[in-house]
Amino acid sequence: MTISYVPLAMFGVLFAVLALGIPIAFSLCFISIIFAWSLWGFGGVSLLTTAVWGTMNNFALIAVVLFVYMALILQKTRVVEDIYDACYKWFGGVRGGLAVTTIVVGAILGAVSGVVAAGVIGLGLIGLPQMLKYGYNKKVSLGSVLAGGTLGQLIPPSTTMVVYGAITGVSVGGLFAGGITCGLFLAFLYCVYILTRSFLDKGFCPALPEEDRATFIEKIKSSKGIILPTILIFLVLGSILSGAATPTEAAGVGVAGALMLGVMSRRLTWKMVAESAWETLEITAMVGWIVAGALAFGSVFSGTGGNQLVMTIATSLPGGRWGVFIAANIFVFFLGMFLEPTAMIMLAAPILSPLMTKMGFDPLWWGLVFMMLLQMAYISPPFGFSLFYLKGATPKDIDISDIYAASVPFMGLQILAVILLAFFPEIAVGLSKLLT
Repeated sequence: MTISYVPLAMFGVLFAVLALGIPIAFSLCFISIIFAWSLWGFGGVSLLTTAVWGTMNNFALIAVVLFVYMALILQKTRVVEDIYDACYKWFGGVRGGLAVTTIVVGAILGAVSGVVAAGVIGLGLIGLPQMLKYGYNKKVSLGSVLAGGTLGQLIPPSTTMVVYGAITGVSVGGLFAGGITCGLFLAFLYCVYILTRSFLDKGFCPALPEEDRATFIEKIKSSKGIILPTILIFLVLGSILSGAATPTEAAGVGVAGALMLGVMSRRLTWKMVAESAWETLEITAMVGWIVAGALAFGSVFSGTGGNQLVMTIATSLPGGRWGVFIAANIFVFFLGMFLEPTAMIMLAAPILSPLMTKMGFDPLWWGLVFMMLLQMAYISPPFGFSLFYLKGATPKDIDISDIYAASVPFMGLQILAVILLAFFPEIAVGLSKLLT
Protein backbone atom coordinates (compact mmCIF):
# COMPACT_ATOMS: atom_id res chain seq x y z
CA MET A 1 0.00 0.00 0.00
CA THR A 2 1.43 3.39 -0.97
CA ILE A 3 0.97 6.35 1.30
CA SER A 4 -1.43 8.05 -1.16
CA TYR A 5 -3.97 5.27 -0.70
CA VAL A 6 -3.92 5.27 3.11
CA PRO A 7 -6.93 7.68 3.26
CA LEU A 8 -9.03 5.22 1.26
CA ALA A 9 -7.92 2.41 3.54
CA MET A 10 -9.03 4.47 6.56
CA PHE A 11 -12.58 4.75 5.23
CA GLY A 12 -12.60 1.06 4.36
CA VAL A 13 -11.57 0.11 7.89
CA LEU A 14 -14.10 2.58 9.34
CA PHE A 15 -17.06 0.94 7.60
CA ALA A 16 -15.75 -2.51 8.54
CA VAL A 17 -15.56 -1.52 12.22
CA LEU A 18 -19.01 0.09 12.12
CA ALA A 19 -20.38 -3.16 10.67
CA LEU A 20 -19.23 -4.87 13.87
CA GLY A 21 -21.56 -2.60 15.86
CA ILE A 22 -18.91 -0.43 17.54
CA PRO A 23 -20.26 3.12 18.21
CA ILE A 24 -19.17 5.72 15.67
CA ALA A 25 -17.28 7.91 18.16
CA PHE A 26 -15.10 5.08 19.44
CA SER A 27 -14.63 3.67 15.94
CA LEU A 28 -13.22 6.99 14.78
CA CYS A 29 -10.93 7.33 17.81
CA PHE A 30 -9.66 3.74 17.55
CA ILE A 31 -8.88 3.95 13.82
CA SER A 32 -7.20 7.34 14.17
CA ILE A 33 -4.90 6.18 16.95
CA ILE A 34 -3.95 2.94 15.18
CA PHE A 35 -3.13 4.67 11.88
CA ALA A 36 -1.31 7.58 13.55
CA TRP A 37 0.78 5.23 15.71
CA SER A 38 1.66 2.94 12.82
CA LEU A 39 2.59 5.81 10.49
CA TRP A 40 4.26 8.33 12.79
CA GLY A 41 4.78 6.72 16.18
CA PHE A 42 3.99 8.35 19.52
CA GLY A 43 4.43 11.86 18.08
CA GLY A 44 1.56 11.23 15.70
CA VAL A 45 -0.78 10.40 18.57
CA SER A 46 0.14 13.63 20.36
CA LEU A 47 -0.82 15.57 17.22
CA LEU A 48 -4.33 14.12 17.51
CA THR A 49 -4.79 15.36 21.07
CA THR A 50 -3.58 18.83 20.05
CA ALA A 51 -6.09 19.00 17.17
CA VAL A 52 -8.96 17.83 19.38
CA TRP A 53 -8.08 20.23 22.19
CA GLY A 54 -7.93 23.21 19.84
CA THR A 55 -11.40 22.63 18.42
CA MET A 56 -13.07 21.68 21.69
CA ASN A 57 -12.03 25.09 23.01
CA ASN A 58 -14.11 26.76 20.29
CA PHE A 59 -16.50 29.14 22.06
CA ALA A 60 -19.21 28.70 19.40
CA LEU A 61 -19.74 25.05 20.39
CA ILE A 62 -21.20 26.17 23.73
CA ALA A 63 -24.32 27.09 21.73
CA VAL A 64 -24.91 23.37 21.12
CA VAL A 65 -25.22 22.71 24.85
CA LEU A 66 -27.58 25.63 25.40
CA PHE A 67 -29.84 24.87 22.44
CA VAL A 68 -30.16 21.23 23.54
CA TYR A 69 -31.09 22.35 27.07
CA MET A 70 -33.64 24.82 25.68
CA ALA A 71 -35.24 22.08 23.55
CA LEU A 72 -35.55 19.70 26.51
CA ILE A 73 -37.18 22.35 28.70
CA LEU A 74 -39.71 23.13 25.96
CA GLN A 75 -40.44 19.44 25.46
CA LYS A 76 -41.01 18.75 29.15
CA THR A 77 -43.28 21.79 29.60
CA ARG A 78 -45.51 20.51 26.75
CA VAL A 79 -45.05 23.47 24.43
CA VAL A 80 -45.19 20.97 21.53
CA GLU A 81 -48.69 19.92 22.55
CA ASP A 82 -49.91 23.53 22.71
CA ILE A 83 -48.56 24.34 19.25
CA TYR A 84 -50.00 21.17 17.71
CA ASP A 85 -53.39 21.72 19.34
CA ALA A 86 -53.66 25.22 17.86
CA CYS A 87 -52.60 24.20 14.34
CA TYR A 88 -54.78 21.08 14.51
CA LYS A 89 -57.87 23.18 15.20
CA TRP A 90 -57.13 25.64 12.40
CA PHE A 91 -56.22 23.16 9.63
CA GLY A 92 -58.03 19.95 10.60
CA GLY A 93 -61.08 20.71 8.44
CA VAL A 94 -59.04 20.67 5.22
CA ARG A 95 -58.27 17.47 3.31
CA GLY A 96 -54.68 16.65 4.29
CA GLY A 97 -54.93 19.29 7.03
CA LEU A 98 -53.58 17.11 9.84
CA ALA A 99 -50.51 16.13 7.80
CA VAL A 100 -49.96 19.79 6.86
CA THR A 101 -50.36 20.65 10.54
CA THR A 102 -47.61 18.16 11.33
CA ILE A 103 -45.28 19.85 8.81
CA VAL A 104 -46.12 23.35 10.08
CA VAL A 105 -45.65 22.36 13.71
CA GLY A 106 -42.35 20.69 12.80
CA ALA A 107 -41.18 23.96 11.23
CA ILE A 108 -42.24 25.93 14.32
CA LEU A 109 -40.51 23.44 16.62
CA GLY A 110 -37.39 23.73 14.47
CA ALA A 111 -37.43 27.48 14.99
CA VAL A 112 -38.03 27.07 18.71
CA SER A 113 -35.53 24.35 19.60
CA GLY A 114 -33.44 23.14 16.64
CA VAL A 115 -33.20 19.59 18.02
CA VAL A 116 -34.49 16.83 15.72
CA ALA A 117 -35.18 14.15 18.33
CA ALA A 118 -37.60 16.44 20.19
CA GLY A 119 -39.49 17.21 16.97
CA VAL A 120 -39.82 13.65 15.66
CA ILE A 121 -40.71 12.06 19.00
CA GLY A 122 -43.09 14.86 19.95
CA LEU A 123 -44.97 14.75 16.64
CA GLY A 124 -44.92 10.95 16.69
CA LEU A 125 -46.62 10.86 20.08
CA ILE A 126 -49.09 13.69 19.46
CA GLY A 127 -49.77 13.98 15.73
CA LEU A 128 -49.49 10.42 14.43
CA PRO A 129 -52.35 8.95 16.53
CA GLN A 130 -54.67 11.73 15.31
CA MET A 131 -53.88 11.10 11.63
CA LEU A 132 -54.33 7.33 11.96
CA LYS A 133 -57.55 7.85 13.93
CA TYR A 134 -59.15 9.82 11.09
CA GLY A 135 -58.16 7.37 8.36
CA TYR A 136 -55.10 9.06 6.90
CA ASN A 137 -52.86 7.01 4.61
CA LYS A 138 -50.30 5.31 6.86
CA LYS A 139 -47.29 6.21 4.72
CA VAL A 140 -48.09 9.91 4.51
CA SER A 141 -48.85 9.97 8.24
CA LEU A 142 -45.47 8.48 9.12
CA GLY A 143 -43.70 10.45 6.41
CA SER A 144 -45.08 13.80 7.53
CA VAL A 145 -43.84 13.13 11.07
CA LEU A 146 -40.40 12.20 9.74
CA ALA A 147 -40.21 15.18 7.38
CA GLY A 148 -41.73 17.74 9.74
CA GLY A 149 -39.76 16.58 12.76
CA THR A 150 -36.42 16.81 10.98
CA LEU A 151 -36.97 20.42 9.85
CA GLY A 152 -35.33 21.36 13.15
CA GLN A 153 -32.01 20.33 11.59
CA LEU A 154 -32.42 22.96 8.88
CA ILE A 155 -34.50 25.76 10.40
CA PRO A 156 -32.43 27.70 12.95
CA PRO A 157 -31.45 27.58 15.70
CA SER A 158 -29.85 24.36 14.43
CA THR A 159 -27.11 22.68 16.46
CA THR A 160 -25.66 21.08 13.32
CA MET A 161 -25.28 24.53 11.73
CA VAL A 162 -23.33 25.67 14.77
CA VAL A 163 -20.99 22.67 14.45
CA TYR A 164 -20.60 23.18 10.68
CA GLY A 165 -19.81 26.86 11.11
CA ALA A 166 -17.30 26.17 13.87
CA ILE A 167 -15.47 23.59 11.74
CA THR A 168 -15.48 25.35 8.35
CA GLY A 169 -15.37 29.00 9.36
CA VAL A 170 -18.60 29.80 7.48
CA SER A 171 -20.69 32.42 9.30
CA VAL A 172 -23.21 30.77 11.62
CA GLY A 173 -25.42 33.84 11.28
CA GLY A 174 -25.33 33.44 7.49
CA LEU A 175 -26.21 29.76 7.81
CA PHE A 176 -29.09 30.63 10.13
CA ALA A 177 -30.44 33.23 7.66
CA GLY A 178 -30.20 30.76 4.79
CA GLY A 179 -31.66 28.01 6.94
CA ILE A 180 -34.85 30.03 7.38
CA THR A 181 -35.51 30.28 3.64
CA CYS A 182 -34.32 26.73 2.87
CA GLY A 183 -36.38 25.25 5.70
CA LEU A 184 -39.55 27.14 4.77
CA PHE A 185 -39.03 26.27 1.10
CA LEU A 186 -38.73 22.57 1.96
CA ALA A 187 -41.79 22.74 4.23
CA PHE A 188 -43.67 24.39 1.33
CA LEU A 189 -42.76 21.50 -0.99
CA TYR A 190 -43.95 18.99 1.61
CA CYS A 191 -47.31 20.77 2.01
CA VAL A 192 -47.85 21.10 -1.74
CA TYR A 193 -47.21 17.35 -2.13
CA ILE A 194 -49.63 16.43 0.66
CA LEU A 195 -52.40 18.79 -0.49
CA THR A 196 -52.05 17.73 -4.14
CA ARG A 197 -52.26 14.03 -3.29
CA SER A 198 -55.24 14.72 -1.00
CA PHE A 199 -57.02 16.71 -3.73
CA LEU A 200 -56.53 13.95 -6.30
CA ASP A 201 -57.53 11.13 -3.95
CA LYS A 202 -60.33 11.92 -1.47
CA GLY A 203 -59.54 8.86 0.64
CA PHE A 204 -55.82 9.64 0.93
CA CYS A 205 -56.09 12.20 3.75
CA PRO A 206 -59.78 12.87 4.46
CA ALA A 207 -60.98 16.05 6.15
CA LEU A 208 -62.21 15.85 9.74
CA PRO A 209 -65.92 15.13 10.18
CA GLU A 210 -68.02 18.24 10.81
CA GLU A 211 -68.68 17.26 14.44
CA ASP A 212 -64.95 17.00 15.20
CA ARG A 213 -63.99 20.39 13.79
CA ALA A 214 -63.22 23.26 16.13
CA THR A 215 -65.45 26.32 16.28
CA PHE A 216 -64.06 29.76 15.49
CA ILE A 217 -64.00 30.63 19.20
CA GLU A 218 -62.05 27.44 19.98
CA LYS A 219 -59.57 28.29 17.23
CA ILE A 220 -59.00 31.76 18.68
CA LYS A 221 -58.56 30.41 22.22
CA SER A 222 -56.07 27.78 21.08
CA SER A 223 -53.94 30.41 19.34
CA LYS A 224 -52.58 31.63 22.67
CA GLY A 225 -50.44 28.47 22.72
CA ILE A 226 -48.45 29.83 19.76
CA ILE A 227 -47.97 33.42 20.91
CA LEU A 228 -45.24 32.92 23.53
CA PRO A 229 -43.20 30.40 21.47
CA THR A 230 -43.38 32.86 18.54
CA ILE A 231 -41.98 35.61 20.76
CA LEU A 232 -39.17 33.26 21.79
CA ILE A 233 -38.38 32.55 18.12
CA PHE A 234 -38.10 36.27 17.37
CA LEU A 235 -35.91 36.83 20.43
CA VAL A 236 -33.45 34.07 19.51
CA LEU A 237 -33.30 34.51 15.73
CA GLY A 238 -33.81 38.26 15.78
CA SER A 239 -30.88 38.80 18.12
CA ILE A 240 -28.61 36.75 15.82
CA LEU A 241 -29.74 38.14 12.47
CA SER A 242 -29.71 41.74 13.70
CA GLY A 243 -26.17 41.32 15.02
CA ALA A 244 -27.23 42.11 18.58
CA ALA A 245 -25.93 38.76 19.83
CA THR A 246 -23.69 35.91 18.73
CA PRO A 247 -25.31 32.46 18.29
CA THR A 248 -23.89 31.43 21.66
CA GLU A 249 -25.32 34.49 23.40
CA ALA A 250 -28.65 34.00 21.63
CA ALA A 251 -28.70 30.39 22.86
CA GLY A 252 -28.45 31.76 26.39
CA VAL A 253 -31.41 34.02 25.63
CA GLY A 254 -33.29 30.97 24.36
CA VAL A 255 -32.68 29.03 27.57
CA ALA A 256 -33.86 31.95 29.67
CA GLY A 257 -36.94 32.32 27.46
CA ALA A 258 -37.76 28.60 27.65
CA LEU A 259 -37.53 28.71 31.45
CA MET A 260 -39.79 31.79 31.52
CA LEU A 261 -42.32 30.03 29.29
CA GLY A 262 -42.33 27.10 31.69
CA VAL A 263 -42.88 29.39 34.68
CA MET A 264 -45.65 31.38 32.96
CA SER A 265 -47.48 28.18 31.98
CA ARG A 266 -47.08 26.89 35.58
CA ARG A 267 -45.72 23.59 34.27
CA LEU A 268 -42.04 23.99 35.11
CA THR A 269 -40.75 22.14 38.17
CA TRP A 270 -37.32 21.82 39.74
CA LYS A 271 -37.38 18.16 38.76
CA MET A 272 -37.76 19.15 35.08
CA VAL A 273 -34.89 21.61 35.38
CA ALA A 274 -32.61 18.95 36.89
CA GLU A 275 -33.67 16.18 34.49
CA SER A 276 -33.12 18.46 31.50
CA ALA A 277 -29.65 19.34 32.78
CA TRP A 278 -28.65 15.67 33.10
CA GLU A 279 -30.09 14.76 29.70
CA THR A 280 -28.25 17.72 28.17
CA LEU A 281 -25.05 16.42 29.72
CA GLU A 282 -25.62 12.97 28.22
CA ILE A 283 -26.42 14.31 24.73
CA THR A 284 -23.56 16.81 24.58
CA ALA A 285 -21.09 14.26 25.96
CA MET A 286 -22.05 11.98 23.08
CA VAL A 287 -21.63 14.86 20.62
CA GLY A 288 -18.28 15.72 22.23
CA TRP A 289 -16.95 12.19 21.73
CA ILE A 290 -18.11 12.21 18.10
CA VAL A 291 -16.45 15.58 17.51
CA ALA A 292 -13.22 14.38 19.13
CA GLY A 293 -13.17 11.13 17.16
CA ALA A 294 -13.98 12.80 13.85
CA LEU A 295 -11.35 15.49 14.41
CA ALA A 296 -8.74 12.85 15.10
CA PHE A 297 -9.82 10.91 12.02
CA GLY A 298 -9.74 14.07 9.89
CA SER A 299 -6.26 14.99 11.13
CA VAL A 300 -4.83 11.62 10.11
CA PHE A 301 -6.76 11.67 6.82
CA SER A 302 -5.32 15.08 5.96
CA GLY A 303 -1.84 14.18 7.18
CA THR A 304 -1.68 11.15 4.89
CA GLY A 305 -2.55 13.20 1.81
CA GLY A 306 -6.29 12.62 1.87
CA ASN A 307 -7.25 16.15 0.87
CA GLN A 308 -4.85 16.05 -2.08
CA LEU A 309 -6.21 12.65 -3.11
CA VAL A 310 -9.78 14.01 -3.04
CA MET A 311 -8.72 17.01 -5.14
CA THR A 312 -7.01 14.72 -7.66
CA ILE A 313 -10.11 12.55 -7.95
CA ALA A 314 -12.38 15.62 -8.23
CA THR A 315 -10.41 17.24 -11.02
CA SER A 316 -10.47 14.00 -13.03
CA LEU A 317 -14.28 13.76 -12.94
CA PRO A 318 -16.26 14.57 -16.10
CA GLY A 319 -18.59 17.57 -16.11
CA GLY A 320 -16.28 20.16 -14.58
CA ARG A 321 -17.34 21.76 -11.32
CA TRP A 322 -20.92 20.52 -11.64
CA GLY A 323 -19.60 16.98 -11.97
CA VAL A 324 -17.76 17.58 -8.68
CA PHE A 325 -20.96 18.99 -7.16
CA ILE A 326 -22.95 15.88 -8.12
CA ALA A 327 -20.19 13.57 -6.83
CA ALA A 328 -20.04 15.51 -3.53
CA ASN A 329 -23.80 15.17 -3.12
CA ILE A 330 -23.64 11.43 -3.74
CA PHE A 331 -20.75 11.09 -1.27
CA VAL A 332 -22.60 12.95 1.49
CA PHE A 333 -25.80 11.02 0.79
CA PHE A 334 -23.88 7.73 1.03
CA LEU A 335 -22.34 8.74 4.35
CA GLY A 336 -25.80 9.73 5.59
CA MET A 337 -27.05 6.18 5.12
CA PHE A 338 -24.66 4.98 7.83
CA LEU A 339 -23.31 7.85 9.97
CA GLU A 340 -24.70 10.18 12.61
CA PRO A 341 -25.08 13.75 11.21
CA THR A 342 -22.51 15.31 13.55
CA ALA A 343 -19.98 12.68 12.49
CA MET A 344 -20.85 13.43 8.86
CA ILE A 345 -20.07 17.11 9.37
CA MET A 346 -16.78 16.38 11.08
CA LEU A 347 -15.70 13.88 8.43
CA ALA A 348 -16.99 15.40 5.21
CA ALA A 349 -17.09 19.17 5.76
CA PRO A 350 -13.30 19.70 6.22
CA ILE A 351 -12.74 17.73 2.99
CA LEU A 352 -15.57 19.05 0.80
CA SER A 353 -15.90 22.67 1.91
CA PRO A 354 -12.40 23.75 0.71
CA LEU A 355 -12.86 21.66 -2.45
CA MET A 356 -16.16 23.30 -3.36
CA THR A 357 -14.71 26.77 -2.69
CA LYS A 358 -11.79 26.02 -5.04
CA MET A 359 -14.30 24.92 -7.65
CA GLY A 360 -15.87 28.38 -7.53
CA PHE A 361 -18.95 27.71 -5.40
CA ASP A 362 -20.09 30.14 -2.70
CA PRO A 363 -19.06 28.51 0.63
CA LEU A 364 -22.26 29.73 2.31
CA TRP A 365 -24.42 28.30 -0.48
CA TRP A 366 -22.58 24.97 -0.35
CA GLY A 367 -22.95 24.93 3.44
CA LEU A 368 -26.72 25.24 3.05
CA VAL A 369 -26.80 22.50 0.40
CA PHE A 370 -24.79 20.37 2.85
CA MET A 371 -27.41 21.08 5.53
CA MET A 372 -30.14 20.00 3.11
CA LEU A 373 -28.25 16.75 2.53
CA LEU A 374 -27.99 16.25 6.31
CA GLN A 375 -31.76 16.69 6.43
CA MET A 376 -32.00 13.79 4.00
CA ALA A 377 -29.52 11.74 6.04
CA TYR A 378 -31.84 11.85 9.06
CA ILE A 379 -34.58 9.94 7.19
CA SER A 380 -32.55 7.81 4.77
CA PRO A 381 -32.61 4.02 5.35
CA PRO A 382 -31.11 1.93 6.74
CA PHE A 383 -29.69 3.94 9.68
CA GLY A 384 -31.25 7.41 9.52
CA PHE A 385 -31.64 8.56 13.13
CA SER A 386 -35.18 9.89 12.71
CA LEU A 387 -36.36 6.48 11.49
CA PHE A 388 -35.48 5.00 14.88
CA TYR A 389 -36.70 8.05 16.84
CA LEU A 390 -40.10 7.53 15.20
CA LYS A 391 -40.09 3.75 15.71
CA GLY A 392 -39.76 4.36 19.44
CA ALA A 393 -42.85 6.59 19.40
CA THR A 394 -45.19 4.46 17.25
CA PRO A 395 -47.67 1.68 18.10
CA LYS A 396 -46.34 -1.89 18.00
CA ASP A 397 -48.29 -2.74 14.85
CA ILE A 398 -46.16 -0.30 12.81
CA ASP A 399 -43.03 -2.04 11.55
CA ILE A 400 -39.69 -0.40 10.72
CA SER A 401 -40.29 -1.39 7.07
CA ASP A 402 -43.42 0.83 7.09
CA ILE A 403 -41.29 3.74 8.26
CA TYR A 404 -38.63 3.04 5.63
CA ALA A 405 -41.29 3.06 2.88
CA ALA A 406 -42.84 6.27 4.25
CA SER A 407 -39.52 8.12 4.01
CA VAL A 408 -39.08 7.57 0.24
CA PRO A 409 -41.50 10.24 -1.16
CA PHE A 410 -40.12 12.87 1.21
CA MET A 411 -36.55 11.97 0.32
CA GLY A 412 -37.57 12.55 -3.30
CA LEU A 413 -38.84 16.02 -2.36
CA GLN A 414 -35.54 16.74 -0.61
CA ILE A 415 -33.61 15.74 -3.74
CA LEU A 416 -35.88 18.06 -5.75
CA ALA A 417 -35.12 20.86 -3.28
CA VAL A 418 -31.34 20.38 -3.72
CA ILE A 419 -31.76 20.50 -7.52
CA LEU A 420 -33.77 23.72 -7.25
CA LEU A 421 -31.12 25.24 -4.97
CA ALA A 422 -28.55 24.48 -7.67
CA PHE A 423 -30.62 26.30 -10.32
CA PHE A 424 -31.86 29.09 -8.03
CA PRO A 425 -29.13 29.76 -5.41
CA GLU A 426 -30.92 32.92 -4.23
CA ILE A 427 -33.38 30.67 -2.40
CA ALA A 428 -30.54 29.74 -0.08
CA VAL A 429 -28.43 32.90 0.18
CA GLY A 430 -30.90 35.68 -0.69
CA LEU A 431 -31.90 36.51 2.90
CA SER A 432 -28.31 36.38 4.11
CA LYS A 433 -27.22 38.83 1.40
CA LEU A 434 -30.16 41.10 2.23
CA LEU A 435 -29.13 41.28 5.89
CA THR A 436 -25.43 41.98 5.20
